[in-house]
Amino acid sequence: MDRRDILRRGAAAGLLATPAAGLLAGCATGGGGDSGDGKVYKGTKSAQNPLGVAEDAPLEVVIFSGGFGEEYAKAHEAMYTAHHPKAKIKHSATQEISKTLQPRFVDGTPPDVVNNSGAGQIDFNGLVSQNALADLGELLAAPSLDVPGKTVRDTLLPGAVEVGSYDDRFLVMNYTYTVYGIWHSTKLFADRGWEYAKTWDEHIALCKKIKAAGVAPWTYAGKHPRYMSWPLISTAIKFGGTSVAVAIDNLEPNAWRSDAMRTAADAWHQIVKDKLILDGSPGLDHVQSQTAWCQGKAAFISCGSWLENEQKAVTPAGFNMTVAPTPSLGAGDKLPFEAVRGTAGEPFMVPAKARNVAGGLEFFRTMLSKQGAQDFTRKVASLTVVAGATEGVELPYGLSTVVKALDASGDNGFNWVYNNYYRKLERNLVDAACGEFFSGRIGPAEFLDQCQKGADSIAQDSSVKKYKRSA
Repeated sequence: MDRRDILRRGAAAGLLATPAAGLLAGCATGGGGDSGDGKVYKGTKSAQNPLGVAEDAPLEVVIFSGGFGEEYAKAHEAMYTAHHPKAKIKHSATQEISKTLQPRFVDGTPPDVVNNSGAGQIDFNGLVSQNALADLGELLAAPSLDVPGKTVRDTLLPGAVEVGSYDDRFLVMNYTYTVYGIWHSTKLFADRGWEYAKTWDEHIALCKKIKAAGVAPWTYAGKHPRYMSWPLISTAIKFGGTSVAVAIDNLEPNAWRSDAMRTAADAWHQIVKDKLILDGSPGLDHVQSQTAWCQGKAAFISCGSWLENEQKAVTPAGFNMTVAPTPSLGAGDKLPFEAVRGTAGEPFMVPAKARNVAGGLEFFRTMLSKQGAQDFTRKVASLTVVAGATEGVELPYGLSTVVKALDASGDNGFNWVYNNYYRKLERNLVDAACGEFFSGRIGPAEFLDQCQKGADSIAQDSSVKKYKRSA
C-alpha cells in the first residue's frame, strides 16, 4: 500500500465516522475514473444523441433499496440499453448509500447514477459545497425522448426543477412527485358514518367521536416523529401564507416562532393533551404505525403518497386509503382548505467525477420519458415529475385520490425546502423536537423554541453553506 492509498483510505474512514459532516476535503482528491483504465467516456453529440453518449460506454447505477424497490430501475436500464445496445450496465442496490459510496467519492471513483435516498443518504449540503455533483442543465435543454417538440424541461411538473436547484444550478433530479396529507380509510369512515372534517374545530370534534367509538383517532411514526411536522407546518402555511415557509427555508430569526407557527402548534397540541393518539405510538417506526393504521387501530396518519405502495402487502381488500388536506384553522386562512403540499422527491444525482457523465444524463432522460414515467407509476403506484404521465394508466385507489387532491389544490399548492438545504435540521433537530412534543413531554412554546434553536445553530455554523429561497 503506497502513501496515496493510505491517505485515501484514512480519509474514507474519517468520512464514515462523521457522515453528517459532508464530504470535507475528500471530494477534492482524485480524478474521474481514478481506478481501472482511468477512461472518461464522451461521445459525439448529434440530433439522435443530444447529450453525446459514448455508445460503448459502461454505466454504473446505484439504487436506494427502499419503498420503491429496484425493479423500476431495472426497467429503466432496459430502456436505456434498447437505445444504446453496446452499453453494459452495472446495477446494485443498497440501504446504506452513505457508507457504500462516500469512500468512492473520496477516491474519485463514484458511480454514474446514484439514487441518494433514505436515512443513510449522503448529505446534499456537503456534496453541493464540494462541487461533487454534475450540473444537469444540459439535460433540461435536451429534447424529450418521446414527447415530440418538447424539451425535457417542458415535460416537468411545476417545482420539479426548483427543489433540486442550489444557487440556480440544477444539480439533483427528484423523480417522484409526492403529495403530503392526512390519510384515512374511506371504507372505515363509510362503515362508521364519519365524514372527513374541513376545519380544525370539526376535526377535534370528529376525533372525540372516533375515540368514543373505540378507535384511536391518530397514530404516527414515533421513531421518526418528523412525519408529524409535515401537517403542523402545512397548517401554519395555510393559515399565514407561503411566506411562513420562505422564512423557515431562509433560516430567518424567529421564523419558527411566527404567529402562524404558534397558532398551528397550539392547534396540534390538542390531539396530544386530549389523548387522541394511539397508545404506544411514540415507540413505533413508520411501518409499524402504518400497519396499525391499516388494521383499523387508528383513523388518521400523516404520510406522503408513497404510503399505498409501502403498505400494499398488509392493506386489507377494500380499505380504500384516501389522502386529504390538513383542516383549515378558520376563515382567516390565507390558503383554502383544498391546498396541499406537493413536491418532487426521491433524489437522483450524477457525480461530477463519474466516468460516464453523459450516460448518467441520458439515463435521466430515459427516466423522464413518458414511457419511463408510466412504467414507474404502474410498478410502484407513485407519481413522477413528468406531466401527464398518468394518462392511460390504471391507478390504484389511493393514488387516484392523490391525483384528485392535486387537481383540487391547483395553483394553491405549497412546499418548503429547508429539509433539502439542511438535512440535519429536519432529520435531527426538528425530528427530536417533534418527538418531545407529540409524546407530550413538552408544550407548543418549548417545541417551537427547540426548532428555532436548531435553525439558529445551522445559521451560525460557518462550515454549512447557506442557500436563499426567494419565493
